[in-house]
Amino acid sequence: MKTALKDKYINFFTDYGFKRLFGEERNKDLLIDFLNTLLKDKENIVSLEYNKTENLGSTPIDRKAIFDLYCENDKGEKFIIELQKAKQNFFKDRSVFYSTFPIQEQAKRGDWNFKLKAVYTIGILDFCFDDKDKDKQIVNEIKLMDVKTNKIFYNKLSYFYLQMPNFTKKVNELSSHFDKWLFAIKNLHNLENKPEILSGIFQKFFKEAEISNYNHKEISAYERSLKYYRDLKNTIDTARDEGVEEGIKKGRKEGIEKIVKQMKSENMPINEIMKFTGLTKKQINEI
Repeated sequence: MKTALKDKYINFFTDYGFKRLFGEERNKDLLIDFLNTLLKDKENIVSLEYNKTENLGSTPIDRKAIFDLYCENDKGEKFIIELQKAKQNFFKDRSVFYSTFPIQEQAKRGDWNFKLKAVYTIGILDFCFDDKDKDKQIVNEIKLMDVKTNKIFYNKLSYFYLQMPNFTKKVNELSSHFDKWLFAIKNLHNLENKPEILSGIFQKFFKEAEISNYNHKEISAYERSLKYYRDLKNTIDTARDEGVEEGIKKGRKEGIEKIVKQMKSENMPINEIMKFTGLTKKQINEI
């Protein structure tokens, strides 16, 4: 189908792109291959089931968690896969908070020995945690550790964060399967054709990402998602240029209020504003 879009492939960092490629039943093999490559010898996923993405607290007043993707493998281990497009207040807090839901849902009635299945949180970040991290670490693997012995205290709770801006390899520099995944994810929308080196599972990845294969409804959904992604990036860039980001870091009320107003002017969903600023719906509505 003809479209006004200039790109050949969708942008992975849009909600539509991420969920199309990693969140659909027919593309589950793409997600499994990516996760196995990321986790290496730590895990070998044979099968995955997608779980509901909205999780409620144990009481009516508890805050709920809405995951981008939430999966479970054949061993009952849980996987939260999040796409994060921009820095936000309390991102690490939110990530840890979300990981408590798949822990709590394992509780059993009656006699129970508290044995838990592993929980993995994977964040694919379109930013770096800190400007000082630029051009440095690509993958951050986090576990509970004894600070004196530097030994892992508990190996069933893991956080993996991919700082995608730090991955800068060119096609001729790709030396591992993981390199190929990072390259494909980061550069998908900028490529005119699939590089020859990206064979095997990537044949399907690129075929599923090719916009010319989409129908009118799919293209419209992607265009809306792309507009939101671009509006968000533009808002963040504007805020950074005006020093609002520094204001948020320092907790200045005026900095937070300014960026909320900018995001509201772009008609961004209130859930995204809440996620980015750490404010409640009531606080946002009052600005």
